Order: sequence, then structure tokens, then C-alpha cells
Amino acid sequence: MFNWSTAALVATCACISLVSAVQNVKVQGADFVNNVTSNRLQIIGVAYQPGGSDAFGKGSDPLSNGTLCLRDAALMQSLGVNTIRVYNLDPTLNHDDCVSIFNAVGIYMLLDVNSPLPDQSLNPGDLDGSYSSTYLNHIFSVVEAFHNYPNLLGFFSGNEVMNDVGDGGPVPPYIRAVTRDLTNYIAKHSPRLIPVGYSAADVKEILTDSWAYLSCAIDGKMDPSRIAFFGLNSYSWCGPTSDTANYVASSYDQLVDEFGKTSIPVFFSEYGCNKVEPRVFDEVPVLYGNMTDVMSGGLVYEYYEETSNNYGLVWLYDNGTAQIRVDYDNLQSQYNKLDIKALESGNSSATMIQPPSCSKSLIQSSTFNNSFVIPDVPSGGQELINNGIKDPMNGKLVSVTQTQVALPVYGSNGGLLKDLAIKPLADDQSNTPDGGSTSGTTTSSGSNPSGTKKSEAVQLAATAYLLAGILVSCIFNL
Repeated sequence: MFNWSTAALVATCACISLVSAVQNVKVQGADFVNNVTSNRLQIIGVAYQPGGSDAFGKGSDPLSNGTLCLRDAALMQSLGVNTIRVYNLDPTLNHDDCVSIFNAVGIYMLLDVNSPLPDQSLNPGDLDGSYSSTYLNHIFSVVEAFHNYPNLLGFFSGNEVMNDVGDGGPVPPYIRAVTRDLTNYIAKHSPRLIPVGYSAADVKEILTDSWAYLSCAIDGKMDPSRIAFFGLNSYSWCGPTSDTANYVASSYDQLVDEFGKTSIPVFFSEYGCNKVEPRVFDEVPVLYGNMTDVMSGGLVYEYYEETSNNYGLVWLYDNGTAQIRVDYDNLQSQYNKLDIKALESGNSSATMIQPPSCSKSLIQSSTFNNSFVIPDVPSGGQELINNGIKDPMNGKLVSVTQTQVALPVYGSNGGLLKDLAIKPLADDQSNTPDGGSTSGTTTSSGSNPSGTKKSEAVQLAATAYLLAGILVSCIFNL
């Protein structure tokens, strides 16, 4: 089948511009820190999984279509985010165009290595069976596909594998085993060290134990089974008219107390309760205010609206268009109030806390696992770690060939956005809120979007439209 996306990229060869690479970020104590500037990175992010898990496994993933990524990167850059989280990825696909676009606008990536497809995640009901060399081959393939990209912030070895109190018994040693295997594979086959962490469900009875169990050191501070960061999926703050919309009622104060002695970065890997709509995100100034001594920011759930779940910031339509929701405008307004210089400055109250040695005394719940004997690498797994997987798809940065978004995008007021484009940043910069209002740049021209789902024909038509725009742009720039 003729590939319109490829044709569009080929057609832009006459107007190529080189991509500047953002600087790598490392874990330094309880902070993420820019390797070059030494600025602290507070995660200002969104979850990015178009269509949710149901849309995965059909020959594409969120980072495989440069046409769509260009549109979304422009909207995210205007929103002010510096990080995206992507849950499900196909390591056999080419991600160079999308990742290079996000890199150009200073947006980092936190990536889950698991997927909902068979043999591509840990199954709490069959831990021994799912923790196999086939599974390791998949997660190592994800590492290979992304380890060359400078804007890769880290990998999640698991997401909500412990969903209830009972999972706190058998599951924790397996999460540490997967973390160990990923860390050892990265050490042998990646050009740089990439941190591996975990994203936890907000199960309060086992939350502190999960963090303590996964972040302590079994064999000294360089223990490869120890997570490098801890994410929490939290929806406890629920809007201005809710009885949980304050620092104490939402239990944010308890999180600061519980993680106050953390030796690794802790952040919200998901947040954004939608019990009160539209969401006004009045937790944002708190998260990036009096919580920054302990927390490293968070990722709003989520960028795309999925089947009226009312968590999305942006609608997609079957005529190839997109529309900003009021939630996007409200979040942008909150981001614009942040003191970015203060957030990037060193955490003066932070100290380089050494990880505690793993011991039974760290675990508070009587039902949570307090044994730190973790499973051996499954049969065939150590060979993969030693020698690498066969025929990996190694990604690399490529030239960004288009900055102007050709696909129609509408503001929350129904007006067509004018001159929507990405704005490539200098080498060591991450994206920050610019104080603007994206919906304020609309015009009244253009028809209103309609529908809810893209068809293949619409995708081809939209890409053809992009191709025509690129050709015109090249002609005028020759």
C-alpha cells in the first residue's frame, strides 16, 4: 500500500532543517537534573495514548505518525508541557519522526515498556508464567527502539501491577526482578544510563510499602533491582466545589509527609480528577508550590478524549480535525502562573539521602511482602541481557521537515486556530509555559468539526492535505 506519510516526508527533502537535541536528564538524589545546565526538571506533563489501550496493536502507536505528532506537539508546546507519558509502544515500528518533533520543542518522554498484548506484561495472576524470556525480549526491544533518543527521560517497568491489597504479597519481588533485568540490559546495550521506575496505583493501604520495598537497596546503593523513580497515579484532588479540593482533604499533605525522606524522585504519573467538570486544575499551584520540596511534578491524565471519559484535553474528529476542550484552556491558565525559574533552580531543602538497606522493618503492613529474595532471570533471559536481542529497531533523531501544522485544529470557542506551528528550541532547553492562550489565536473562518472517530480514508486525505502544504512551503522557501 502506498504510504502517504512517507511520501510527505520525502517531498520535504528540499526544506530540511536540522534538529537540535535536548540535553539528557539524570536522576540526582530525589531530583531529575539536566546534565548540562544542572537545572532541576519538574515534570509538567500529560499522558499521551490516542485511543487508549484498545487502539494499540493495529499497526501504529502514539509515536509512529509524524503528521499527527506534529499537530499534537504544537498544541502541547503551547500548553506548556515538558514531558509526555506513553503507555503502549510497538518496538518494531519507526518512531524517528515523532520523537524528533517532540525533541525539537523540548518535550521529554516517559515510556512504559509493557503493553496489553499477550506475553508483553506481568500478569499478577500468573507471575511465573508471564515472567518469561519472551516477555523480556519484548521489553528489551522497547529499550532498543528508544535508548538513542536524548529526550527519553526514563522507562516504567510496570504500571499499577499492584491494584489491590492482596497484590502486595506476591507481586513486589517480580517488579524488582523486571527492574533489575531492564537496568542490566540498559547498562550493557544503551549508550547512556536510562533510569527505570514504577508507576503505582493509589492503593493507600500499600502505597508507602510499595515505595519503600521498591526503592530500598538489597546489595548497596547501586542495586540494579532498585527503582530510580516512583510515580503515583492519584486522583484525590477533585475540583473547587468538592470536599477534597484542598491540601489536607485531598491527602496531599500526607503524601509530602510519607515521601519526605525519599532517596529518589517521586511524582504524579497520573492526576486530574474529573468529578467536577470542567476541570479547573486548582491542584496545579499546590503541586508546583508547597509540594516541590518533595514532589517532582506530574502528568495530567490525559491529552486525548477517549469515548466521552471526560479526561481528555483535546477532541479528535472523523474529518481529520481536532478541537481543544475547555479543560485544556483551564490547564494552560494554571501553567501560565507557575514560577518556572524557581522550579528549575536547585531544591535547596533536598539532601542526597542514601537509600535505606532493605529490611523487614521498612514494611508497615502485615500482608505486604517483606522478603527481598527476588526471582532469578527466567531461562534464556540472561543470554538476551548478555548478547542483546536479535535485529533490534534502533531509533535515531532525524531532521524535522515541517513546522507548520496543516491539519485543521479548532479552539474551545469553535474558531479555527491560526498559524499553529511548532517552535524549535535551542539545544539545552526544555519546553515551558509561555503565558499565552492557544484558543485566543483563533479565527472565525472554517467549518466546525464533527464526528468522533478517524477513518483510513480521512487519514489519507489529511496527509494528502499536509503533503500539498509542504510542497507549497518548499516552493516559497527555495
